[in-house]
Amino acid sequence: MRKNYLFLLGTVTGVCLTLAVGGPLGQHWMAAAKAKVENNEIYSQLNLFGEVFERVRSDYVEKPDDAHLVEGAINGMISSLDPHSRYMNESAWHEMQDTTKGEFGGLGIEVTMEDGLVKVVTPMDDTPASKAGILSGDFISQIDDENVQGLTLEQAVNKMKGPVDTKTKLTILRKGNDSPIYVTLTRQIIQVKPVSYRTNGGDIGYIRISSFSEQTGDELKKAIADIQKQIPQGLAGYVLDLRNNPGGLLDQAVSVSSAFMARGEVVSTRGRRPEETQRFSAHGGDLTKGKPLVVLINGGSASASEIVAGALHDHKRATLIGTRSFGKGSVQTIIPLGGDHGALALTTARYFTPSGHSIQAQGILPDIEILQDVPDELKGRAEMKGEASMRGHLSAEGAEQTGSQSYVPPNEKDDKALAAAYNQLRGITVNAGGPAATSTKTTTVPN
Repeated sequence: MRKNYLFLLGTVTGVCLTLAVGGPLGQHWMAAAKAKVENNEIYSQLNLFGEVFERVRSDYVEKPDDAHLVEGAINGMISSLDPHSRYMNESAWHEMQDTTKGEFGGLGIEVTMEDGLVKVVTPMDDTPASKAGILSGDFISQIDDENVQGLTLEQAVNKMKGPVDTKTKLTILRKGNDSPIYVTLTRQIIQVKPVSYRTNGGDIGYIRISSFSEQTGDELKKAIADIQKQIPQGLAGYVLDLRNNPGGLLDQAVSVSSAFMARGEVVSTRGRRPEETQRFSAHGGDLTKGKPLVVLINGGSASASEIVAGALHDHKRATLIGTRSFGKGSVQTIIPLGGDHGALALTTARYFTPSGHSIQAQGILPDIEILQDVPDELKGRAEMKGEASMRGHLSAEGAEQTGSQSYVPPNEKDDKALAAAYNQLRGITVNAGGPAATSTKTTTVPN
């Protein structure tokens, strides 16, 4: 009877209750009640965790290490969020700090985790990995004959690092190869040179940015200044090559964009709450003095690379040539933890180009698509699946896009995208679509 009575009372007086809680006091009461229910659910789940933890400690076949159990639980919680959030213990945290400073020991590869294996995002220029022929899209299944399945990304990376001049053996799985590839690499101090440059034909400045570390902005300024000294007259413009650049620091993406923009928004980030929206604008003035600009992108251009390409494109400052970018449109905030407990790299926001376009799981489309001629031995593996193919990725705001060519020919004479960029700057009609193109798309680079 009591149960039925309460149900009927609630039904009959529903309108009165709605009126009673319509004011600020009622809204506060409802919010408090909702929070209490949510807290009860959280406490229930924490109790479940505590029960499982104690069961493992007391009944597992061998006595487990408590710290190892807790770290494993943290890794499981964070890795369940999205592919880019992760927990770093104290050792991994210090290693990440060394990496962003641009100098560290290792093999020279940017990696991620996919289907339990270590996947190569890109080998860094002039490192043991690139010299050994490791390619974007390769999978590392074993490190020194030990399977990587079951390891976290940080654990696998730590196994590849070690004292300088020591060797490590990697087992590589490559699409199109029936058998594994075995390579032995000698560890070196990896001094990441984020910016390289040259002049082409005496009228074009070519600048490649391979990563966005702490030195990238300053190195870019030096490159632009030196190119202007080398070509004091008749400079046709610049090519900014961001292909296979996996990204890096947000502030460096803003700094790089600022080198080519006099003013305007570079990127905005939007988090969980409206008040967390941030906008980042160009500063310092256009160092190139408005000279024409072409930006090269492909399926390996991710994160900070996409911020730069998106900003320069939206402000009509550059023409984009190549293939669709990776589509990583999320921001990870590094949150140091108390004591010696490392840090969290936690996804806290999505970023948007100045026009309001979200890159997440969609990428940036080039103005002129140029496909490279891929050697027979690389056919079938020159595609980068992109963010949308990663398990647990943040959803896109619109249709998701996967698959884009990430191959960059080793010889400049075979580099069709680069040749198209040079032609574009010299006012020559550019054929779009690569070797199978049937149409021509001509884009005027703004002055």
